[in-house]
Amino acid sequence: MRMMKAQVIEAVEKLVYKDVPVPVINDDEVLVKVKLCGICGTDWNIFIGKYVADRHPLIPGHEFWGVIEEVGKNVVGLKVGDRVSPDACIVCGYCYFCRRGEGLMCESLTQIGIHIDGAFAEYVKVPWKKCYLIPDEIEDDATAAFIEPLTCVVEAAKRMDSEIGASVAIIGCGLGVVHAAVAKLRGAAPIIVIGDSAQKLEIAKEMGADHVIDINKTPDAVAEVMKLTGGVGADYVIEAVGRSETYEQAMAMLRRGGKLEAFGVCGGDDVAEIKPADFVLNEKCVSGSLAGIGNDWGVAINLLKHKRLDPSSMFSMIVPLSELEDALKEIQTNKELMKVFVSPEITERVVF
Repeated sequence: MRMMKAQVIEAVEKLVYKDVPVPVINDDEVLVKVKLCGICGTDWNIFIGKYVADRHPLIPGHEFWGVIEEVGKNVVGLKVGDRVSPDACIVCGYCYFCRRGEGLMCESLTQIGIHIDGAFAEYVKVPWKKCYLIPDEIEDDATAAFIEPLTCVVEAAKRMDSEIGASVAIIGCGLGVVHAAVAKLRGAAPIIVIGDSAQKLEIAKEMGADHVIDINKTPDAVAEVMKLTGGVGADYVIEAVGRSETYEQAMAMLRRGGKLEAFGVCGGDDVAEIKPADFVLNEKCVSGSLAGIGNDWGVAINLLKHKRLDPSSMFSMIVPLSELEDALKEIQTNKELMKVFVSPEITERVVF
């Protein structure tokens, strides 16, 4: 039996770096040698038991790319050595939601690295139909690992469907800065990013924000958004933090008839106070966005291939697989860290 190194969440806040068997693929799967896997806020929530604690033990990690090492006999269009970015969402294809084209609502939705073993390991197995080839134009390893986060932003942008020239306010300066970049591509104006890190807000400006609001200096973000939009409020607001209080702020800074895109993930028991009159008398709308899926990968890859956006200013560092737990905790305490990646192939940290 072949063995590999992996990070396994064995119980809440118990992450063990250990030897485990290399996954054995079936005829419809490929074995991917992991090159790089980004750390997502979801990984922290799984680690602390806030999300899918019933799935332990689990190898987390879903923001990854790698090179195909083995192919099942039914695989078409892929070969050993191909660089791939896999869609992490596995759906049944036949339930009520799948037949409506709403795969993210699938009654048996399974996500690699969230519900089944993922890519904080040397190898991961993936259904071959979920693999998207990475073109040669995407040369940078970290950019290749950023395809999955970009798909999430693409899906949210599609659901929000902002109009050309519409104002967009974004709460959060993590993936919020990518929302700003995509909003700019869609012709939004002005684009306002709200956050608590001066360094990240500067990156938001680089990536498309017209205005930034540092809540350390301007704590009343709602009043500032109202001022920047002529007292009307934003046409669209994206909540990209995942806190009850910021969802309340998002609704407050949204104009009458505006639309809130719910992107930040809260705890299952979190509650925000929203006035029903906002939906009835003010005709405000809310849409949710869970993740990227399907052709969101094609769109994200195309945007990166043709350099419609450059996420490299967000990249903070690459850490060895053995240091995953340290990195997870460091991200929680160091607000200046943005995108941190994990590599099974290095022994020392690489800082961008």
